[in-house]
Amino acid sequence: MWTPVGRGRWHGRALTVWATSAAHRGRLEPRLTPSRGAAAKSRTADRLYSSADRKEKIDMSRFSVENIRNFSIIAHVDHGKSTLADRLLELTGTIDKTKNNKQVLDKLQVERERGITVKAQTASLFYNCEGKQYLLNLIDTPGHVDFSYEVSRSLSACQGVLLVVDANEIDLKNADPARVEKQIEKVFDIPSDECIKISAKLGTNVERVLQAVIERIPPPKVHRKNPLKALVFDSTFDQYRGVIANVALFDGVVSKGDKIISAHTKKTYEVNEVGVLNPNEQPTHKLYAGQVGYLIAGMKDVTEAQIGDTLYLPKQPVEPLPGFKSAKPMVFAGMYPIDQSEYNNLKSAVEKLTINDSSVTVHRDSSLALGAGWRLGFLGLLHMEVFNQRLEQEYNASVILTTPTVPYKAVLSSAKLIKEYREKEITIINPAQFPDKSKVTEYLEPVILGTIITPDEYTGKVMMLCQARRAVQKNMMYIDQNRVMLKYLFPLNEIVVDFYDSLKSLSSGYASFDYEDAGYQTADLVKMDILLNGNLVEELVTIVHKDKAHTVGKAICERLKDSLPRQLFEIAIQAAIGSKIIARETVKAYRKNVLAKCYGGDITRKMKLLKRQAEGKKKLRKIGNIEVPKDAFIKVLRTQPDK
Repeated sequence: MWTPVGRGRWHGRALTVWATSAAHRGRLEPRLTPSRGAAAKSRTADRLYSSADRKEKIDMSRFSVENIRNFSIIAHVDHGKSTLADRLLELTGTIDKTKNNKQVLDKLQVERERGITVKAQTASLFYNCEGKQYLLNLIDTPGHVDFSYEVSRSLSACQGVLLVVDANEIDLKNADPARVEKQIEKVFDIPSDECIKISAKLGTNVERVLQAVIERIPPPKVHRKNPLKALVFDSTFDQYRGVIANVALFDGVVSKGDKIISAHTKKTYEVNEVGVLNPNEQPTHKLYAGQVGYLIAGMKDVTEAQIGDTLYLPKQPVEPLPGFKSAKPMVFAGMYPIDQSEYNNLKSAVEKLTINDSSVTVHRDSSLALGAGWRLGFLGLLHMEVFNQRLEQEYNASVILTTPTVPYKAVLSSAKLIKEYREKEITIINPAQFPDKSKVTEYLEPVILGTIITPDEYTGKVMMLCQARRAVQKNMMYIDQNRVMLKYLFPLNEIVVDFYDSLKSLSSGYASFDYEDAGYQTADLVKMDILLNGNLVEELVTIVHKDKAHTVGKAICERLKDSLPRQLFEIAIQAAIGSKIIARETVKAYRKNVLAKCYGGDITRKMKLLKRQAEGKKKLRKIGNIEVPKDAFIKVLRTQPDK
């Protein structure tokens, strides 16, 4: 069955594989892996190339196009993609079989700490099947919706995918594979006899996956005699060698010493090294059409490495490949160095990391309180947290992140304003720049179509949660006797901070959530200012729906009260819409007992001491500087109390 998957040009074959995981106690989502026919016997085939420690260069000309298979592993988050990839690497002899082989392709520290994949990784596997030597190029992709751009780019280099569905442990008594097979057939329209029941953790039936990849995924349609046409689908930055580009060759051949041209920059480079990832970098003599590997060509400037670029030979120009649709940021946040003297170092770190993660958008910004910085756009809150963590771990850069917000739109009301802004509909990514109601005819907020799958006993709680987030129900269906699929239209700002955590909490971890962009809708929005002793805190300005303004304002004030350290003077925390105060909290002042040494005497003596203390505090309040802690910017907007 041919199934379109992801965005872009990719149309390939989806192979269904059941994967099992002890971490998922009876969850619906199955793990799918390709296979057809009876289970093949495990055999120890002669593998011409099997050692990851090989020093000699591999002759890639040995692999004809007919013996190449390019595929990805796709699944929901935490369904065992990386575990399956580990077993495939072991079966092909790419890595030695040891107990320590866990998340081999998850090379980033943040991936190992969080136990999730955030960066697609490539590995070339050499596999002997029925006397033929095959080259299997595997791309392990992330599962979280925040990293869907990584998946879409990876699919451009593939002709097929393994769809992994978590069906619980197939060898446990409470497992019910037959029920999950019916779910798959109903939801995905994939025949149950095309599914392979495997246990990636134990290695059960995993070899059938490799055989099914060879049988059911077609070889790439390429021509090696045509001029070189290579697609840059990913890249990393090495401080000693510059940009390392991951390329998929659609036509031609490339080797060390070749001159190549970038279709994007029109610059000419000399290839210093080509090779495959096995899973570490393994230099080769050449790369041929149909193969996936890496290329180093002395690109030193971060602007030279454009994801989606086409590389070709100087005297053989080709039509550039379509490239990729730009990622659409769903969440924006301000980023500033803790010390302005670190601005240039942080700028360099951000530029290098955005080569590795091209879905992040960067705009210069400045703040009266925090100085020069940037307004960064992310695909989600987890994406933002991972980016910040990678900055700290990989570049030793500490930053201040402001509260996350979503991109709103405003339709201007007068011709003068339209001429000033040069467009009738403007996009606001910084809440401080939100235009006054008198200047616009209507405000628009982004919405998403969310899909929730939950056990039916939690349906009522889930529906109440969605209604509290201003969601509109679009569909509800039972995918089996005890699983419900709900579709809601959500305002994006209602789910961006902590909706997923709340959903997991009330469903005991069994509900899953996915979403896709659904455009914009009209909304009654207001800008809410936060004042400290009457002074505006620009970094805490937020946009809220008018109906929820009082609730949100009160919650922010309460959280800020808990975050601010007490001073020698009283601090008034206020939430305001225009000139109207809608919520207030007070941080009480430290009080010194000035009467402690006053053991007696006339009452006027005590009053004199108290009056002098009050005058001193009044003066201190006028000149006192209130410092907002660095972690307050995200903490104060959480709608659920911290556990």
